[in-house]
Amino acid sequence: MTTDFLLRFDSPIGRIELTGDAAAVTSLSIERDGALPHDELPERPNDVLETARAQLLEYFDGDRTSFSVPVRLEGTPFQRAVWAELERLGWGEATSYGALAHAVGRPGSARAIGGAVGANPVPIIVGCHRVLASDGRITGYSGGQGIPTKLWLLGHEQIGFAA
Repeated sequence: MTTDFLLRFDSPIGRIELTGDAAAVTSLSIERDGALPHDELPERPNDVLETARAQLLEYFDGDRTSFSVPVRLEGTPFQRAVWAELERLGWGEATSYGALAHAVGRPGSARAIGGAVGANPVPIIVGCHRVLASDGRITGYSGGQGIPTKLWLLGHEQIGFAA
């Protein structure tokens, strides 16, 4: 994970930590149990991270439905294919693990899709919270406090789900 630049800020779902390089955001972490991955490091903001913070705050305020800040998603070719599909989803749109598996040409690999979704280094900006089970249930979320964080994001975007 690149930590050339680092910025933290408060949000409705807890503190958020952004890391990046001179050209892109490379990670977004949501506070879990009061901690962020790089709490021990001093902030080193740059223009890219300042833009990401501004866009995220607009998102949380309900004034932004898409992101234009550049992101760098580093992972396996399979992970990058899954994340590219996530980037196609817009505000208020949901998909299923099975639909993602078909979209990346790996039908029947919903469990592997779940691993790739959970490994997304830039949640919210790359909307992994928009992935539900095929029956519309919430099966998990790796960011922040887990399912409560996902519930907040789904509610914010008015995405329905099965109880």
